[in-house]
Amino acid sequence: MNFGGIEEKYEALENARFVVVPVPYDLTTTYQGGARRGPAAILEASCNMELYDEEIEAETYRAGIHTMEPLEAVASGPAGMLERIEEAIDGVLERRKIPVMLGGEHSITLGAIRAARKRCPKLSVLHLDAHADMRMSYQGTPYSHACIGRRISELCPVVQAGIRSMSAEEARYLRKRKLPLIPASGVRGSRGWIAKALRSLSRDVYISVDLDVFDPAIMPATGTPEPGGMLWHDVLDLLREVCRRKNVIGFDLVELAPIPGMVAPDFLAARLAYRMMGYVAQKFR
Repeated sequence: MNFGGIEEKYEALENARFVVVPVPYDLTTTYQGGARRGPAAILEASCNMELYDEEIEAETYRAGIHTMEPLEAVASGPAGMLERIEEAIDGVLERRKIPVMLGGEHSITLGAIRAARKRCPKLSVLHLDAHADMRMSYQGTPYSHACIGRRISELCPVVQAGIRSMSAEEARYLRKRKLPLIPASGVRGSRGWIAKALRSLSRDVYISVDLDVFDPAIMPATGTPEPGGMLWHDVLDLLREVCRRKNVIGFDLVELAPIPGMVAPDFLAARLAYRMMGYVAQKFR
């Protein structure tokens, strides 16, 4: 199944601007499982959405969207899986394509960022999430989904937005490192939060969207839904400006845990992925 169910001529790798990389992996999930089913649910939903984007006023698929075969899980554990992801994303970047990784749980992001940083030494990361994910280790591994923010911060500058849950350990680390953080509560009624994010990001940006950044009223299908989240247009307002003002070299959507019989979250994720492609593609018109 390819993203959007698009015609073969727009799906061909050689002509594609974007390469969708499905990663059905959720080994370190600790609460609600099922994120391994996220990529397939997003792809299925994408085949049922309109391919004309009413905001951008364009058919983004005409820029070319190639869908890779899903990456198989590595039996040796998270470290081996990250190596497989890094290799796959590096191959996409080497072809001068823009990777769009669909998870899967959030630990997979580290592999993509390792690959991106090799190509862009001054890379920064925009991390949208309900959780800080700044633990040093969790349940015996430093590569847990609960540690992804920490691992990113050790590699390159990171700006977090939508955060509304963290441990005492994470709060101490954030204060010590003075990392830029925009809590979900800082979005409502504020006009300066997007400018703050833009100031803290370098020219080259990788975007990681944990779908639990959204309020569970519109995105209940996540491993750990947290109340008080961002809404659709909050997230789009930020992504639109980042894609317009920065060089977005890749992005991911992670932590969709599909709920049987409830397709709205899957559709939201598919529309978000397509809208982000549209924002990035506008620079190449």
